Amino acid sequence: MNSSSQRPFLRVFYDAACPRCRRDRAWYEQRVDEGENILWVDINGREQELKALGIDPKRALLELHVEEQQGQVRHGISAYQLLFSRLPRYRWLAWVIGLPLIKPLLSYLYRWWVRRRLQRQGRLPTDPL
Repeated sequence: MNSSSQRPFLRVFYDAACPRCRRDRAWYEQRVDEGENILWVDINGREQELKALGIDPKRALLELHVEEQQGQVRHGISAYQLLFSRLPRYRWLAWVIGLPLIKPLLSYLYRWWVRRRLQRQGRLPTDPL
């Protein structure tokens, strides 16, 4: 497929030191359409690159970040909405997780789960956001 038929570029910043995050990446990769232009970037050891993009490395550890082609960076549930919008059978889920009552609840549960995981792994930043 030529580049003109591809969808706009996305760069996904994720924690490759997290087994669940790696499984999630594989799950997404199995479901995207051919022609999607998604680059997965491990955040570990990339503090300067993240800072150059305006992403706090601690926040990158605590939340998924996705950079759109135009340079806009989305994080947390908004990043997941963008990813789900790229999955043909899951576009409806992008809409659902953005609903006014659902999004804050999912954001809270996601942050709780990530902090708990990082604490168990001994990787929770000493002064998390």
